[in-house]
Amino acid sequence: MSIKYSLHNIDFKKETIAAEDRIKTVVRETPLEYSPALSKLGECRVYLKLENLQKTGSFKLRGAANFVLNLSKKDLDKGVVTVSSGNHAAALTYLSNQFNFKGTIYLPENASTAKVDTLLDYGADLKFYGTDVGDTEFYAKEIAQKNHQTFVPPYNHIKIIAGQATVAMELKNQLKEVDVVFAPIGGGGLASGIAGYLKSVDENIEVIGCLPKNSPVMYESVKAGRIVEMESKPTLSDGTAGGIEKDAITFEICKKYVDDYILISEDEIKKAIILILEKHYMLIEGAAALSVASFIKRKEKFKNKNVVLVISGKKISLDRLKGILCK
Repeated sequence: MSIKYSLHNIDFKKETIAAEDRIKTVVRETPLEYSPALSKLGECRVYLKLENLQKTGSFKLRGAANFVLNLSKKDLDKGVVTVSSGNHAAALTYLSNQFNFKGTIYLPENASTAKVDTLLDYGADLKFYGTDVGDTEFYAKEIAQKNHQTFVPPYNHIKIIAGQATVAMELKNQLKEVDVVFAPIGGGGLASGIAGYLKSVDENIEVIGCLPKNSPVMYESVKAGRIVEMESKPTLSDGTAGGIEKDAITFEICKKYVDDYILISEDEIKKAIILILEKHYMLIEGAAALSVASFIKRKEKFKNKNVVLVISGKKISLDRLKGILCK
């Protein structure tokens, strides 16, 4: 069953403050790093919000922690179920180890080998179904309902969204003057959390959603005024690939608060990964590269502004990295 919310009764600032208080002992405050190379390129001031340095390697720990720590002990004792291309699953597995509850993870059969290996290192209970994360999610929900367990949504729940919004709350504390924020979009949990919170504290901050051309579901949905079903092609940005749940609140939030969308080619993703490796000596995954590539694509628009690029995660397989570097 879809989770339904109304934008009219969501207080983004209140929800984010509550989330920050709930998860502050679990997550890491990530650095906001100035990028001399990108700043010079765009004749502005560019900062990287380094969620690739978060525990478990991505921002996903924030939303998962806020959701899980809001559950009762009775619910946790029954076990929880989730679906993910990797990062949300890693977050939930980490939490299950920290708070001693059982978590079953469903992944698409084409999930990143780097992310699968990491989950196995954590001791995750993994199940595989389908090749599109949307199909995997539908199946996992059916299993959770059948077994009377709680399904932990990857993005479509206010507690998940508010947890991801703590990224924006942190960066506003780290950089008082923010003009524009670039964030990757898949299901929209990160972008809607960031946009919802930032617009609640300063409506003049521009939020730009970044998507791969091979899976631009949120962009096409916003353009159509409704959630659309479309086939996703293979993409280096596997963390943002796949469909959007019917009636997802993230769609409504993105439609209202995200100011613009930029679509990125596979070649542009590759170049952004290489740039961050060369200039910042950091490994980032395809989804994280979307923010960098999107800024580069539109850099002329942001001269003299304070720009924040959300670097959402770091997990990329060695084989995939070799393919990027050796071509």
